[in-house]
Amino acid sequence: MTPRPAPRWALVLYSWAWRLLLPLALARLWWRGRREPLYRAWLGERLGRYRNAPPRGDDATLLVWVHAVSLGETRAAAPLLDALRQAQPGLRVLLTHMTASGRDAGRGLLRDGDLQLWLPYDLPGALRRFLRHWRPALGVLMETEIWPNLLAVCAEQGVPLLLANARLSPRSAARWARWPRLAAAAFGAITSAAAQTADDAARLRALGVVDAIVAGNLKFDRPSDAQLHALGRRWRAQAARPVLLLASTREQNGVAEESLLLDAMPAALRARVLVVLVPRHPPRFDGVARIAQQHGLRVARRSEALPAADTELWLGDSLGEMAAYFAMADAAFVGGSLLPLGGQNLIEACAEGCPVVMGPHTFNFAQAAEQAAAAGAMRQVDDAAAVWRALQDWLDQPTRREAAQRAALAFSAAHRGAAAAHAAWIAQHLPAR
Repeated sequence: MTPRPAPRWALVLYSWAWRLLLPLALARLWWRGRREPLYRAWLGERLGRYRNAPPRGDDATLLVWVHAVSLGETRAAAPLLDALRQAQPGLRVLLTHMTASGRDAGRGLLRDGDLQLWLPYDLPGALRRFLRHWRPALGVLMETEIWPNLLAVCAEQGVPLLLANARLSPRSAARWARWPRLAAAAFGAITSAAAQTADDAARLRALGVVDAIVAGNLKFDRPSDAQLHALGRRWRAQAARPVLLLASTREQNGVAEESLLLDAMPAALRARVLVVLVPRHPPRFDGVARIAQQHGLRVARRSEALPAADTELWLGDSLGEMAAYFAMADAAFVGGSLLPLGGQNLIEACAEGCPVVMGPHTFNFAQAAEQAAAAGAMRQVDDAAAVWRALQDWLDQPTRREAAQRAALAFSAAHRGAAAAHAAWIAQHLPAR
């Protein structure tokens, strides 16, 4: 069934709102560039303006555009690109992002002939310039990138759009369902979706995606980095005591998970462990260091020194080393879950054999969290005090901790295979060469 188009006036008003807010969006980029200079680079790309010459001749038919908005999506794209290149030798990739952390991580995924850009803002003119200049054979959007003009302009220009590693929480689906015509137009413009779970696929179909398959979660297929694992084990030896990791912590509406956790930390536990704290977003590093110092903790930073004998909290203010932090830890709390943010990636922890504690909010990884808990690799608790009780229980009972570590590795290994399934699915939509 062909989706009913969204009202023309709705897209016009949306586009005019974008134009009016564009100066503020560019000013925000410049502001963020104080701490992350990459935001100030290649600003023209945000408006579909390019210095590079467009691809010519047959090369254009080999160009596949993959959009990985931020760091998590870029990491998920890594095994997909490896599998796709293996299945389709000679394929060229146009990798786009919206955040500095995503673009920085994406550099390591490029091969000869590949390109990397900012995706333009959701303005019709900028998106048309982007598609006409680069002429991708198709677009692959990672996870949940649903933008009205992006979908409309791709349909207008005849560029098929695939939604890879797709997930849609019940909360997001309910929000879209309040606007059925807009949802039908947006999701109906997606050529095909490869969902992480059967529930995700069902919610996508209900909102208008005609073709939705289940291909698994690409984050299980991210290969372990032997160098990072070895680095984490060296850090563990340097610590010379039990290590508890607070990973990917976040804040919402002025409430920081770091404050909740440090407020609830038992004094007896503080005296016997090294706490490693890795905030989710780099701009928060300095603020989180102040929170730790305000709690009277002796703080060292990864960017400055290794943990000393008297270090109580080691701040992981680095990018691209999360696997090393998990390899270092006896057990970890994974953030975004004490606050109603849906939780961050627990799969990466399990891949390093690190058992996980999470708070009550795990809707971003609902099935993975449920399966990890059933496997014995994860415990879900209600509040910050319960986080410490669960972590301390693993420390106090080595047999249980070692069983949870083995369960984490087994859980991670049991769910691999999504990359090959995604590569085969994308190949079905590539034009004949």
